[in-house]
Amino acid sequence: MADSTLPPYIQALLRPEAYPHSAPEISLVQTHISYVLLAGDFVYKIKKPVDFGFLNFTTLEKRRHFCEQELVLNRRLCPSLYLGLTTITQQEDSTFALDGPGIPVEYAVKMARMPEERMMAKVIAQGGLTREILDRIIAILVPFYARAESGPAIEKFGTAQAVSVNVLENFDQTQGFIGCAALSREQFESIGSYARAFLGNEQLFAARIAEGRVRDCHGDLYSANICLADQIFIYDCIEFNERFRYCDVASDVAFLAMDLDFHGLPELSRYFIEHFCRAANDTTLLPMLNFYKCYRAYVRGKIGLFTAHAPEVDPATADNCLALAKKYFALAERYAAA
Repeated sequence: MADSTLPPYIQALLRPEAYPHSAPEISLVQTHISYVLLAGDFVYKIKKPVDFGFLNFTTLEKRRHFCEQELVLNRRLCPSLYLGLTTITQQEDSTFALDGPGIPVEYAVKMARMPEERMMAKVIAQGGLTREILDRIIAILVPFYARAESGPAIEKFGTAQAVSVNVLENFDQTQGFIGCAALSREQFESIGSYARAFLGNEQLFAARIAEGRVRDCHGDLYSANICLADQIFIYDCIEFNERFRYCDVASDVAFLAMDLDFHGLPELSRYFIEHFCRAANDTTLLPMLNFYKCYRAYVRGKIGLFTAHAPEVDPATADNCLALAKKYFALAERYAAA
């Protein structure tokens, strides 16, 4: 039976007959901003009508625009994965269809389905991540950053002042959660003090800009967005807010390094950064690394809080998100103390 708390079009898309292709088994995955439907050989990603300040999907027009942006931006790294824009229509009999007649009520990004057993998080959990795999990832990332767009309009997002907007926003948005099971006041204050102190090193940020290290990056580079198939897919970049994607390359790769730390792989984390810096001839990344790791860990904790408190999320998912948020905030605190 469909969950009555879900929008009617999602309930409809949980039935195989809604699809123009074979979809014998359909599963729904939710994030704080998306419904993701796994249907046969395809994936449909639909944006929720939410407004978190840093993103705004509240109108159908905006959701279509950001679906189109998602396609364009992600085709930079994996063009074969992102298949196109799908329109969800409501027909005269009030049923819903994909790319059918009727009134458009929602839009989805259609993707080819990747082998779930090769998702990087699963490979990590099974102890299968190796230096050789990290070398393959580095071989994709170095030329990606080298050709990624730059210039004054993008470089301004690498200043200490611009970075502080993103960093301090996290504290504003989590202040109401202080004292919950995941975030203590002591953690909130110690991480905040460290971040504000580091942001005072304006010359470090300026030097990174001068070296051309601020680019149109991925923005969400961690194991949940990497598939280690025969071809490595690095997907699901940030499309909804340029200030999260226009960043120092150090911020991008720090996210994956933090993620490896989070999964208990500090040696592989060090290997990844050392070999990335060597391959990219980046000699000034290391002084930025701990700061950006702390920032990325705190962002993941914040997202865990947001997801856990979303009204449409089931209790088991909410509990899991809170547990993960607690681990991320503890990791951010360790970086701050370092």
